[in-house]
Amino acid sequence: MAEAADELSTPLGQNTVGKTRRVRLPFTAMQALAVLLGLVLVGFAGVALFNDNPLGGEPIARITLRNPQPAAADDKHAPAEPVVKSAAKAPAGASDSKTVTIIDGSSGKRQDVVIGAGDPAEKTTDGDTPPLAMTGIDPRLLEKSRYGMIPAVADGLKPFTVYAAEADRAKAARMPVVAIVVAGLGVGAAKTTDAIMKLPPAVTLAFTPYGADPGKLAERARTQRHEILLQIPMEPFDYPDNDPGPQTLLTTLSSEQNLDRLYWHLSRLQGYAGIANFMGARFVATDPVMQPIVREAAKRGLSFFDDGSTPRSLAQALSAGQSLPFAKADFAIDVVPTSAEIDRALVRLETIAKERGTAVGVASALPVSIERLGAWLKTLDSKGIMLVPLTTAMLKSKSG
Repeated sequence: MAEAADELSTPLGQNTVGKTRRVRLPFTAMQALAVLLGLVLVGFAGVALFNDNPLGGEPIARITLRNPQPAAADDKHAPAEPVVKSAAKAPAGASDSKTVTIIDGSSGKRQDVVIGAGDPAEKTTDGDTPPLAMTGIDPRLLEKSRYGMIPAVADGLKPFTVYAAEADRAKAARMPVVAIVVAGLGVGAAKTTDAIMKLPPAVTLAFTPYGADPGKLAERARTQRHEILLQIPMEPFDYPDNDPGPQTLLTTLSSEQNLDRLYWHLSRLQGYAGIANFMGARFVATDPVMQPIVREAAKRGLSFFDDGSTPRSLAQALSAGQSLPFAKADFAIDVVPTSAEIDRALVRLETIAKERGTAVGVASALPVSIERLGAWLKTLDSKGIMLVPLTTAMLKSKSG
């Protein structure tokens, strides 16, 4: 039996006794492992190709969101309601961000600027601080409009008096004074910054409501102790060929429409002592539309500065009727923007101050204007003339 079991038959019928035949597999162990890994990779590729989940393979955590319960009125941990709420409605034709072509008040040239996105009332000075926390802004002198916070009178206080720059008014009453207003600021950050930093605090700065962030530049000016004004775009005679910018006050609009536009401008920045015309030769000479604007300025405790660009302006007479603090520029000192012509204009301003007691000049923020003004202002003390903020000149003229 043992011998029979050990016998193996060969294909030729030959017998082999005592030998065991080894069977070889058609592949090695390494080859089998490679095939297995290949199948795994093919499986993953199939999942990636045919699974439409864009987050496939990413860790996923599932959570349940529930609507928060209203906080009780006396809940100490309830979030405080913002002091400044978003505007209920955007001005007609306005969007979150808008590029427009306006007149640069510093040079008279047209340029494209981006009107800042969002409600002006929601703008902050540093990304975190709300407008009410700006340096020296009194929250009592703010009133909510559909566009944001605008000036108001409260507790016997007016923006004109609260935001007027400091000055020795007793001394100003005894000697010739000059007030300088640099206008057209806010469009062109470099020129605006030059005016803020290179001119003494007694120079008044007037800002247009345009630019990427006029409120931030105006706040910087106030930090440097400059008194500021807000320029209101008004219709010139050649409108719309000469267009001051969005939300311009127009003679063809009703009083309600112009007041609505005025509120939009008033909300663009804070802390100004008064308003001024930005262009507007036709508008300031048209009683039916100009009168409500002057009345509103008086109601809100502001002043009015007329840049003197048109002799037909009714601003002075209308301001007197409302007991509105007022000043009018004697002339622009840089109509011809050369050093020689600006120097001659400044000498004329000295003469007016000595003859009349008060002189007011207006200028742009052109580099040559800033440079010549800076040099001239240093000579005033030796000439017996005092540089004063515009509000001081207004009060002196009124008392005189």
